[in-house]
Amino acid sequence: MFDRWFGKSSSKTITKKTMLENFGIGIDIVDVQRFEKIKFQDKPTFYKKLFCQSEIKYCLKYKNPAQHFAGKFACKEALKKSIKKQISFLDVETSHHNSRPVIRLHNTKLGKYRFLVSISHEKEFAVAVVISEKI
Repeated sequence: MFDRWFGKSSSKTITKKTMLENFGIGIDIVDVQRFEKIKFQDKPTFYKKLFCQSEIKYCLKYKNPAQHFAGKFACKEALKKSIKKQISFLDVETSHHNSRPVIRLHNTKLGKYRFLVSISHEKEFAVAVVISEKI
């Protein structure tokens, strides 16, 4: 299963237990109303503490940005759970590549990771799942 997702390991000395210790999973669900109650136009400093400029720009281009902000927030929370480390929200940048969510870490002190990400949102809730591998 791991080989299918991340490719085969180049080192034959890595055991399955060691391999599993390098993986983490996180999930988070967010009530979209939390972001509907606090509009970006009313509290831009609140949003700038949670989201990078590119994330804000992405969300604001939609008719209902609250759903997208909630999805990105759920993604950041799920990532924090998957790597089990304290990390600033601004050290996590979410984007999309070929219509798929992508995560980039700005804090290199955390080490290098690969991520599998899924985000979904609709009217009331946004949910995200992140699988991480420390490399």
